[in-house]
Amino acid sequence: MSPAQETTRSSARSEGTKKVVQSFDGLSTDDKLALLYYVYKKMGDSITAAAPTAANPEMAPRLLGEFFEMSNEAQLAVMRSIVNREQTDLSRAYGALTENNQLLVWYAWAVAMGDTVVDIPSDYQPNQSINDTLSQIEGLDFEGQISLLRNIAGNMGYSDVKPIPTQAETGKTSSL
Repeated sequence: MSPAQETTRSSARSEGTKKVVQSFDGLSTDDKLALLYYVYKKMGDSITAAAPTAANPEMAPRLLGEFFEMSNEAQLAVMRSIVNREQTDLSRAYGALTENNQLLVWYAWAVAMGDTVVDIPSDYQPNQSINDTLSQIEGLDFEGQISLLRNIAGNMGYSDVKPIPTQAETGKTSSL
């Protein structure tokens, strides 16, 4: 999604979820990547695990295949381009995925961090903004966490596909 077309894909969000999205959006690119790392590190503990059966890994062969063969610098550049919604080949490939498949990509990358995916520096210490946002995520209920993670994942990557106007926006009902 291009920055000019910034929209929220997930419409079912509570006020608490909206607040966390705003906190996430206020982070720098590298802080967003660090937060995602910590979210996945806590998944299954204080963070709800997304159902992997809801995703289809065959839909993301470049992001779940050739990405693992890239250098650490190239992997980090890909991650940054996705977070920043830049118009690159792999950011477009990510932007074309469903939110469940986007979550699967981040999960697969998190699981492989330090092995076949660039790791967070060993001396890295998260700043207060990251810790506060992580605490906000941990404070959400199951539905809130899933909604939040889908929203965050869905607002990354590049896509020039425009959303279909709603009935409220057009004043017309859909017809067959």
